[in-house]
Amino acid sequence: QVQLVESGGGLLQAGGSLRLSCAASGRTFRNYAMAWFRQAPGKEREFAAAISWSGDFTRYADSVKGRFTISRDNAENTVYLQMNSLKPEDTAVYYCNAGTYLTASGNVPGNYWGQGTQVTVSS
Repeated sequence: QVQLVESGGGLLQAGGSLRLSCAASGRTFRNYAMAWFRQAPGKEREFAAAISWSGDFTRYADSVKGRFTISRDNAENTVYLQMNSLKPEDTAVYYCNAGTYLTASGNVPGNYWGQGTQVTVSS
């Protein structure tokens, strides 16, 4: 079992940068592929970025590719999302997820979620 706690959200202007962190508890953190999903007001939750258990492989949604970078530190049981060149359409609650896997339809979330952290980008 994995417990996830996100931090780092906030309010900022378009063009700015923000780094989200997701701290995981449990000795099995390094066994899980990790992902960030996000949910904008009135919209369904969507995939943003994922990273393999080793950190060797990453995958991004087209909407964030080239602007966001996902990374992890297995020694610290933490996954990060560096967000640059933020846009108003990036405004959402960002959720950390453990156990994601890739299908023909894209990344499917695993069973473990954090509580979410709000990111608001003003124009």
